[in-house]
Amino acid sequence: FRLALIQLHVSSVKSDNLQRACTLVREAAAKGAKVVALPECFNSSYGTQYFKKYAEKIPGESTQKLSEVAKECSIYLVGGSIPEEDGGKLYNTCTVFGPDGAMLAKHRKVHLFDIDIPGKIQFKESETLSAGNSFSMFDTPFCKVGLGICYDIRFAEMAQIYGQKGCQLLIYPGAFNLTTGPAHWELLQRGRALDNQVYVATVSPARDEKASYVAWGHSTVVNPWGEVIAKAGTEETVVYTDIDLKKLAEIRQQIPILSQKRSDLYGLEMKK
Repeated sequence: FRLALIQLHVSSVKSDNLQRACTLVREAAAKGAKVVALPECFNSSYGTQYFKKYAEKIPGESTQKLSEVAKECSIYLVGGSIPEEDGGKLYNTCTVFGPDGAMLAKHRKVHLFDIDIPGKIQFKESETLSAGNSFSMFDTPFCKVGLGICYDIRFAEMAQIYGQKGCQLLIYPGAFNLTTGPAHWELLQRGRALDNQVYVATVSPARDEKASYVAWGHSTVVNPWGEVIAKAGTEETVVYTDIDLKKLAEIRQQIPILSQKRSDLYGLEMKK
């Protein structure tokens, strides 16, 4: 099946972001994409100073648009993420909609991005956001898909649980920066894909040098052999790739790590 990643140029005007995102979703569907994904914070500027201003309820304006365009195009739409307000708390939340427009999953970012690299970057999502507390998967006629948001990709256990639960594709909307992007963005994706023999797709916003937080870009797809099979540059674009589940099955047969794990010696469990 064909997967499309929309590396959207995100502005400070929510209505423009929503309109542009829906236009590119339609374009992707017209080119045969059955699963389409948007980037982290696709409807708003990214930054602790912006989350409260742009936050909305789910369902709300942004998710209504996602639901409508998923139904119109008859696709599975991974709605990047938006700042969500619920019960007085703010979350970084990804919603997924099916071809009938119904919401299939809602993933709240589990690991908040709190880092301090002296002289390079300091960022604390926990100043304004609350963490989610659940794994998020959804089924398609093609395969089961696991969801994470940006910083979630650094936690190998999460990807491993998704693999154990039968996911064959992991999608991470994310906005790495100009410090961590060149160092770790591709490396993490290749590691998660290789360790778990799954496809891994990451969807970044396009780079905007004028933004207060500059995203790395380079939305990417990695196959279960650990090879990069599709990659964007820094500009607004749509990345297409065909996900070959036959190839995935062949790789798992050739190097059967999933059946060779020593569960008598070690294990990993999903607690809730």
